[in-house]
Amino acid sequence: MKNILVVCTGNICRSPTGEYLLKKELGEGFNVMSAGLGALVDHPAHELSQKIALEHGVDMSAHHARQINMDILKWADLVLVMENGHKQEIIRKYPWTEGKVFRYGESVQVDIPDPYRRPESAFVLAWNFISKLTPYWVKKIKESEGQA
Repeated sequence: MKNILVVCTGNICRSPTGEYLLKKELGEGFNVMSAGLGALVDHPAHELSQKIALEHGVDMSAHHARQINMDILKWADLVLVMENGHKQEIIRKYPWTEGKVFRYGESVQVDIPDPYRRPESAFVLAWNFISKLTPYWVKKIKESEGQA
């Protein structure tokens, strides 16, 4: 699993957070990007997502939202979504992705709530979920490449 795609709804809050955390933790040799099912195309990461990430040493200022499409899904070896509904929608539209789409919170059977248009505390909560769940995926991804 060298190519990892992280997906949420608008690609400005949760999926960029997952993308940049995975990039930081996986290091060289892995390609990570994110997309949205209803992306706010070309928008930067939400200012609160960026602020919280920067407080934890993660710079997301280069992010520009992109819409999920067949080419990105073909590129991805692993697709990590924020909600079970995202998983269902991708598999319904692209049935051939079944088996490579998983919830970011799969290990604890949890969806990561969308902080969009909510107070800063919702963004902190999303960061906390994603940052706590990232080591699970880093381990899985590295094990798949014989690096664990």
